[in-house]
Amino acid sequence: MIIKTTGHIGSGLYVLGTNRVPQYLIDGKRPVLFEGGFSCLGPAYKNDLTKILGGRPPEYLFMTHAHFDHCGSVAFLKKAFPSMKVAGSKRAAEILSRPGAIQLITALNQAGRETILKWFPDLASEEVFQPFSLDQVLSDGDRIDLGGDLHIEVLATPGHTWDSLSYYLPERRILIASESAGCMDNTGYMITEFLVDYQAYIDTINRLNRLDVDILCQGHGSVFTGEEAKDFFRHSLKAAREFKTFVEASLLAEGGDIRKAVIRIKAEEYDSKPEPKQPEPAYLLNLEARVKHLAKLMETKSSMLK
Repeated sequence: MIIKTTGHIGSGLYVLGTNRVPQYLIDGKRPVLFEGGFSCLGPAYKNDLTKILGGRPPEYLFMTHAHFDHCGSVAFLKKAFPSMKVAGSKRAAEILSRPGAIQLITALNQAGRETILKWFPDLASEEVFQPFSLDQVLSDGDRIDLGGDLHIEVLATPGHTWDSLSYYLPERRILIASESAGCMDNTGYMITEFLVDYQAYIDTINRLNRLDVDILCQGHGSVFTGEEAKDFFRHSLKAAREFKTFVEASLLAEGGDIRKAVIRIKAEEYDSKPEPKQPEPAYLLNLEARVKHLAKLMETKSSMLK
């Protein structure tokens, strides 16, 4: 099943805010959050959380990576729940300490608010991004005990970004993968999400595919359960290979001109798609990163053949 709603999904998993920019809650003896979403959605996440947990605060907020749409509301929620620990990777901690990164995250969250105003005006608050630091740094292989025979396995899943982490709860067969293995949009198109390294992205998909997953939470749009969760990685691998071929063909058609190739790809992958979709400034940043990476791989391969 592919679920595109908020609320209770099953096995104590909830989608908070909006499925387009979701935050995930695992309720239990020690409730925990995943993802930080947009800054303007902070009050919406908090309201949903309070309805479910009542007076109980979440114990952790686990970051998947430090992109603007995955950390925007963290400072707001930390203020709302002072006992909550914020956890993420060492690389995420480093990113969040850079003034240039903070400036970009702030600007993209402001652009994100304009998008939320169009999609879900009742959810768009005036909250802006505020810097924060991690309370706990996580590494591949770490285990977090949630009590009641429930724990989280921390997985380093690079490729989309170098700081990407995924979180697996084996007792409930739940995987919080964000964009580490791609992201299917509302039309059914699988967006290939390697921004820093294509091969690392492929390796990550293969690693996650070896897990026993019954509920898969991607970064935006949908939660996959049952057979759809199991098939997700096969679709993602196929989409990654097809997208790589498409980008390479576009670069060749444009004589290696990255800017022209980006325009060509955007026309097919983004312009033709209906709303709601990723804010255009963020999409262009991500697309340019993917095209530049593959252009470099093509150049390296060409040099080796000479």
